[in-house]
Amino acid sequence: MDRYEGFHEFVRARQQSLMRTAYLLTGNPHLAEDLLQTVLTRVASHWGKLAKGGNPEAYARKALVNQTISWRRRRQVELPGAELPERAEPGRPHDEATVRRLALSQALAKLTPKQRAVIVLRFYEDRSEHETAELMGVSIGTVKSQTSYALSKLRALTPEEVYR
Repeated sequence: MDRYEGFHEFVRARQQSLMRTAYLLTGNPHLAEDLLQTVLTRVASHWGKLAKGGNPEAYARKALVNQTISWRRRRQVELPGAELPERAEPGRPHDEATVRRLALSQALAKLTPKQRAVIVLRFYEDRSEHETAELMGVSIGTVKSQTSYALSKLRALTPEEVYR
């Protein structure tokens, strides 16, 4: 029996979803690829245990969050924010949706790693407070407080038009 039996199928089935989460956590497609590769390596090394009775997707998502926080803590990787262009090219006005997306991306980049993780898990992945707490390895109270702080900071950093 192959030690990695089922791993390739797991990666094929969940890679896109995990990549979206990695991108939202890092804000950079290249860092997201590095993050996902690092996490999938870790999942592969624990595959035997995860395949028998664990939850490989939950493990991978928790590892994405933890690795992002770890990178930021060690300042090994600077997670960039989106830069808003100074002005549109002549004859090409900015698309309103694009400007809103860029403003929100820039604001997300200014959140702490835990705040950003909470926003991604709660609002992008539509996870419950309990699921988010479990994935992050924190209490439900921490999820609630980090969500509150993050939303307050986002409101302060972004123009009102973003929430239309």
